[in-house]
Amino acid sequence: MPSALVNGIRLHYDVQGDGDPVVLVMGQGATGRAWHLHQVPALVAAGHRVVTFDNRGVPPTDECADGFTVDDLVADTAGLVARLGLGPCRFVGVSMGAYVVQELMLARPELVVQGVLLATRGRTDPLRAAVSAAERALYDSGVALPPGYAAWVRALENLSPATLDDEQRVQDWLELFTFAPSPTGPGIRAQLELRPPEGRLAAYRAITSPCLVIGFADDVTLPPRLSREVAEAIPGAVYREIEDCGHYGYLERPDEVNRMLLEFFHTTRQ
Repeated sequence: MPSALVNGIRLHYDVQGDGDPVVLVMGQGATGRAWHLHQVPALVAAGHRVVTFDNRGVPPTDECADGFTVDDLVADTAGLVARLGLGPCRFVGVSMGAYVVQELMLARPELVVQGVLLATRGRTDPLRAAVSAAERALYDSGVALPPGYAAWVRALENLSPATLDDEQRVQDWLELFTFAPSPTGPGIRAQLELRPPEGRLAAYRAITSPCLVIGFADDVTLPPRLSREVAEAIPGAVYREIEDCGHYGYLERPDEVNRMLLEFFHTTRQ
């Protein structure tokens, strides 16, 4: 996996395919490789050049243990695009990555042909604030949950009832979560501090890039009502919702996610 020096840090990235560039921005604590199971093959097959990368805080990209802001992640994304000579291009973000893309569309609109936001939000409601505080407290306590217990919690937080009620599918997911646990480290702890401050929904009224917002109907981590609020704030944004998937909707219902991405991309060509 190549790396580039961007904004004073070493950023690891991957490029697949040729054609109009699409930059995929991953969510909290995950590597860019999570896109490679479903989204990268579909986009490459459709004739796109696809860039994935590991966000600041997620090894092998520099962890930046002293902390960072979402503005740093926005600058990293823009800097990588400039380093690779790609702009302007399309951007897709999920969860924290969607938050980065939202802010990028405000800060650097000249870089964005289209933006797609999966499982996003523009504010921090009381439950999300409580969850975030609890995650930080658990990390700071130094307590390590037994792998099986952590896998069960992760399944409940990220998968839909349709998957949880399918005995074979949920067994496969539990095994994956047990043997490939969520990463930890100072960079992951720094990412736990990132959340939208008050007033961002109002700020998003200034976004001019064409935008698609996709909510996942069974998402308990970031419920679709929060994604819908972002779509309503961005002028001209299109909102779509996918049934039978939770926060990992891009992995649970990848064909539907990919179909929506490509249909939206084809409405505006470079």
